[in-house]
Amino acid sequence: MIEYELLKIIWWVLVGVLLIGFALTDGFDMGSMAIMPFVGKTDSERRAAINTIAPHWDGNQVWFITAGGALFAAWPMVYAVAFSGLYWALLLVLFALFLRPVGFDYRSKLENTQWRNSWDWALSIGGAVPALVFGVAFGNLFLGVPFSLDDTLRSEYTGSFFALLNPFALLCGIVSLSMLCAHGGAWLMLRTDGVLKQRSAKATQIMGIVFLICFIAAGAWLYFAQVPGYSYAVPIDPNAALNPLAKKVVTNANAGWMNNYHLYPVSMLAPIVAIIGALVLIVGASKSKAGLSFTGTSLAIIGAILTAGFALFPFLLPSSINPVSSLTMWDAVSSHRTLGVMTVAACIFVPLILIYTSWSYYKMWGVITNKHIEANSHSLY
Repeated sequence: MIEYELLKIIWWVLVGVLLIGFALTDGFDMGSMAIMPFVGKTDSERRAAINTIAPHWDGNQVWFITAGGALFAAWPMVYAVAFSGLYWALLLVLFALFLRPVGFDYRSKLENTQWRNSWDWALSIGGAVPALVFGVAFGNLFLGVPFSLDDTLRSEYTGSFFALLNPFALLCGIVSLSMLCAHGGAWLMLRTDGVLKQRSAKATQIMGIVFLICFIAAGAWLYFAQVPGYSYAVPIDPNAALNPLAKKVVTNANAGWMNNYHLYPVSMLAPIVAIIGALVLIVGASKSKAGLSFTGTSLAIIGAILTAGFALFPFLLPSSINPVSSLTMWDAVSSHRTLGVMTVAACIFVPLILIYTSWSYYKMWGVITNKHIEANSHSLY
């Protein structure tokens, strides 16, 4: 069996891959619906936007479900603390996601302008709210989550929902929202034509600029405001007992969460990729180059997620109350056997997910036009 230390690293990487897969796939359908009421001015244009993701949106959420399952299986303590402490934020995401399947199914049932406009805004909220909340959640990780562990490893959460909506976390929420809206706009550029494609290009360009400014601002905030970051006070023993309270944690008052970038300069490639991706998507959108724009948004997403992951490593859920209670990939992880069995399952099922996802996109690819919508008005969303 693979060594325990290596398995812990493998699952840190795999969960990151699943989060990136979720952002790249479910991200563009959430983003495209978030901007749909703004780029689609007529009913046919909005239906065209909806039907670009119609065959894929539910399949894309496999990445979201798989990432949640992987989090539960690989890091059960992180799952327990996060889902109990951030309960109201997660409920907000859940109810926003409820609007999506209902909106897709019911929007075109009645030929009534008010009915359809209401569902259009519901779909927009269902795409925008999760994108915003996910960014807010990541922002709060850098500030620390207000929880602590007692001697029996039971967690006590002392925060509130509104405390999560602090300025830095909201800035990170705008980073996430603009990133996914740009990704959704680039997707609409790929799959539509005419004025809808032109408006989508403009929206992609604007969202790309917002992302670039806010991404750099968030990094500057962490660096110049000297937001405290955590690190191990003594060398890590990856084979020690799985007890988060057994470690010693120190605060990096100077470098903060940028400390890993000083220790491992190669990790600087992550924010560089995010910035380059943003520049590529802005240039691509300004020239209505759909493929270039989508490549840029994909690079921006990958770079942004890796930037956060590298900065926090090895911490998964830092505690703002008691740094020792912070959960890391070394001490909040499942057993050796559990990770081993999961690795075998991942080697089998992750490639299958990639294969059927790629096949479905290949078979259902094409530009959705107004003429196509009008010719199939009773069989499309």
